[in-house]
Amino acid sequence: MNYIKRSLERKFLHMSKFFKAVLVTGARQVGKTTMLKHLAEGQNRTYVTLDNLMARNLAKTDPVLFFQTYKPPVLIDEVQYAPELFSQIKILCDSSEEPGLIWLTGSQQFEMMKNVRETLAGRIGIMTLYSLSKNEKDGIEFENSLDFSPECLFARQRIAEKNDVLKVFEHIWRGGMPQVLHADAEQRQEYYNAYVNTYLMRDVAELGGITDSLRFAKFLTACAALTSEQVNYKNLSEAADISQPTAKEWLRLLEGLGIVYLLQPYANNAFKRLTKAPKLYFCDTGLCAHLSMWLTPETLMNGAASGHYFENHVVAEMLKSYAYSASKAVITYFRDSNAKEIDIIVEANNQLHPLEIKKSASPNSREINKYTILDKSSIKRGHGGILCLCEEVVPIDEQNCFIPCNLI
Repeated sequence: MNYIKRSLERKFLHMSKFFKAVLVTGARQVGKTTMLKHLAEGQNRTYVTLDNLMARNLAKTDPVLFFQTYKPPVLIDEVQYAPELFSQIKILCDSSEEPGLIWLTGSQQFEMMKNVRETLAGRIGIMTLYSLSKNEKDGIEFENSLDFSPECLFARQRIAEKNDVLKVFEHIWRGGMPQVLHADAEQRQEYYNAYVNTYLMRDVAELGGITDSLRFAKFLTACAALTSEQVNYKNLSEAADISQPTAKEWLRLLEGLGIVYLLQPYANNAFKRLTKAPKLYFCDTGLCAHLSMWLTPETLMNGAASGHYFENHVVAEMLKSYAYSASKAVITYFRDSNAKEIDIIVEANNQLHPLEIKKSASPNSREINKYTILDKSSIKRGHGGILCLCEEVVPIDEQNCFIPCNLI
């Protein structure tokens, strides 16, 4: 299988020239090891995985001997299994001037991240890799940073393929796990079955102490049914026959493992009675479609939940885009007690960019009228628009455009 260039490579190499240690976190099977092994080609870098029980045992019991055995520069896979290494990594970082000495991968799990941040503050760069975006699959890389201005969008349009609803839903249904890229429907189904029953169940048992796999499977399915909606712990707990505090804990665990993403609500003192509940999205839409038993891209595209899946797709692509870019942004959504809602607000460069998501090639331009509600904020409103299935960028007014979803 040919290697697919990942958008995170640029940022990773840039941080590796600056930090002594660099950690790539993310869900299982998204391609963390593949990317780092690819980037290590031609380097004299030792490789060790803590999936190997002997290496893991050595790391846990004798970190000093571990690093004598696996000398830096080193790539350590699945480091979450041996947090005992972090103190020794700190010593190695402090005794060397060489950047990029230690490359790490790990499934992003709360205790590990807390440990890393406390022990290696200032010595480690931390990045997240997600499953393949649609643009990564298509081999498209945008040079400019996303600010939703017509100039930015038109520049991106020149190098992107034309937006195509069938291709978009094929990507949503298939998902971005590298191993299902060329799988047929039967192989894809078996892959996701195995993903849930082995990796996911093993990780939740090891990291969260969850042994009731039947209830957890029901909980997963309930999460998939609620994609793109506000989190409702009552519904989730009833579906899986568990208590609400347990539902909250399990969702936190799924978020920590990089399976789901909780989009936080916009908060600003200028607004009264804003919602406090986050919205639930899957980091990989293919897993979500599998859990909800959508067996083909066509049934998903024509089904009742297609709008929710399209919204999930856009939010996930946006998440990936900003995770890999040089510019920092905060992504939230807006909903007040009058049920006024804006699907996405991107806060970047001290501007608010309001965005609606519509599964349509020609949505109603009146959707942008509600953006004026943000003018109460102390932060200026910047360019925004409606992310949709249109083929080309079409300006609506000076500040907003119809934006093809493949330009993010």
